[in-house]
Amino acid sequence: MSSAASETQRTVALLGSTGSIGTQAVQIVTANPDRFRVVAISAGGRDLDLVARQAVQLQAERVGIASGQERDLATRIGELAREAGRSAYLPQIVTGPDASVAVAQSGADVVLNGITGSIGLRPTLAALQAGSTLALANKESLIVGGPLVKERVKPGQLVPVDSEHSAIAQCLLAGTKPEVRRLVVTASGGPFRGWSPERLKAVTPAQALAHPNFAMGKVITTNSATLVNKGLEVIEAHLLFDVPFEQIEVVVHPQQYIHSMVEFVDGSTVAQCGPPSMLVPISLGLDWPHRVPDAEAPIDWTQARSWEFEPLDNEAFPAVALARQVGEAGRTFPAVYNAANEECVEAFHAGRIAFTDIVPTVQRVVDEHTPDTQLDLDTVLAAEDWARIRTHELLKD
Repeated sequence: MSSAASETQRTVALLGSTGSIGTQAVQIVTANPDRFRVVAISAGGRDLDLVARQAVQLQAERVGIASGQERDLATRIGELAREAGRSAYLPQIVTGPDASVAVAQSGADVVLNGITGSIGLRPTLAALQAGSTLALANKESLIVGGPLVKERVKPGQLVPVDSEHSAIAQCLLAGTKPEVRRLVVTASGGPFRGWSPERLKAVTPAQALAHPNFAMGKVITTNSATLVNKGLEVIEAHLLFDVPFEQIEVVVHPQQYIHSMVEFVDGSTVAQCGPPSMLVPISLGLDWPHRVPDAEAPIDWTQARSWEFEPLDNEAFPAVALARQVGEAGRTFPAVYNAANEECVEAFHAGRIAFTDIVPTVQRVVDEHTPDTQLDLDTVLAAEDWARIRTHELLKD
């Protein structure tokens, strides 16, 4: 992989700019103004002040929010622009549920989709349709809309930003596709690694949000605790790299310094290592295949350290095995798996179900699903709607 910078400055659209991925992307962009220029941002809108600050800081030409009033955001942007001595700054503001779609269609060189959840599917399709390179941190959009995304993507247009899949993409450069024996996706094991199924019944929402290595949003952090997130990543790896499920293995690596590995047919294994952060995969996503100097501080090899590896406990954490079944079934099953899980996570944090009820409930919804013979955006969204309604019905019972 080349370490040289792109020959020209790349324009960037950030979807989910106020989230974990988005704020780290802003950090990378502002540290490298010669390489990147943000032309558009979007966010959910719960933190209008942060959206306004990012807009003024980045001088984005288009700003979108899913919820909130255009007038309130415009007023705050105006106030902050005057404070910054940029009173002439006046971006186009887009509001409503399709705000991220409008931002994705802005024509930027790169669209970084850092939205959480399957609501990222429409923006993903919009970015691909616009011809932008899609730096994908929103794994759910690929998982629920796999064939829809794959039929639209051009060679080299999709760059994975999940740390595991970014690692695999880097490792794959060490050999040809026929030389790959298997992909090894690493997992931290979450905060409940080593816990028995019986002990897991008493897990509280606060405990589930105490991830050992990363600070993430409620849904992703809970998914990391149940290992649903790792199940989604197995499906994502299958779709991204066209590797059969039986050639994708999950191994628990609590320290998360090895982000994933590729085993080749000659018995060698290539691993991508780095501190447990998202800065390297985000920077690679923004400027693939070029590396951004000093995106992250490297590992200090002068310090003694130990790295552990353990097999996955499928009895205590059945989410990965269920994801494999769902991925193999294809069609709208992954959409149902993801939607049912999102509803169960909300129910868990509302105190309506136990931690150990999440995956079994998802299993029940998946088992009851009858997929449509046709697969298009409408059928995917309809399957999601059905899964959410059926999950609520089961939780009431």
